[in-house]
Amino acid sequence: MPMLVLIRHGQSAWNLENRFTGWWDVDVTEKGAEEARLAGELMSAKGLDFDMCFTSLQTRAIKTLNLALEAMGRLWLPVEKDWRLNERHYGGLTGLNKAETAAKHGDEQVHIWRRSFDIPPPPLEPGSEYDLSKDRRYAGIAIPNTESLKDTIARVLPYWDGRIAPALKQGQRVLISAHGNSLRALVKHLSNIPDDEITGLEIPTGQPIVYQLDDQLNAIDRYYLSER
Repeated sequence: MPMLVLIRHGQSAWNLENRFTGWWDVDVTEKGAEEARLAGELMSAKGLDFDMCFTSLQTRAIKTLNLALEAMGRLWLPVEKDWRLNERHYGGLTGLNKAETAAKHGDEQVHIWRRSFDIPPPPLEPGSEYDLSKDRRYAGIAIPNTESLKDTIARVLPYWDGRIAPALKQGQRVLISAHGNSLRALVKHLSNIPDDEITGLEIPTGQPIVYQLDDQLNAIDRYYLSER
């Protein structure tokens, strides 16, 4: 039976500051690093092991994965990093404090940007301090200037189909360290969650989500490891 575990990165500096982060690269806090280590210790204590790992190109997800693997004594496991597992791009909201944004645009508008399925935030303006066009890790990639959850799903699922699903079907035990919205895309797909429900799904930081899958990768069960 294929085994898949998803983990959202530990608390980041901008999680703590209540700022829209998206593709901007911020580190985990001390609490976030501890969340990652505890996740690794919990997975090890529960007897989980892995053959292949996947993560994004963003420091907070990579570091969370490394800290968890170190706690498991598994830093040597193969890891594939890909931009398609990046967080949703928050466009012109990037870097803004969520409370201040609500005060400026209204709670209802900000709620639409954050929680609608297919309405993206305003695009990132050319010349923004958060422009990533010169970041070497994204060379040759068409960097979005904003994304809805629907847009995020549209890039995550082809990567799932092309790289992650084949590994699972080959019998590899897989760990994915990613972000709230890229993981929402996977949970929506695996658990067949409707469009109007997936936006309300909260994925806490640093808590492993275990999927039990059948041979066709249909979800049999999904649970937070800390709950069992």
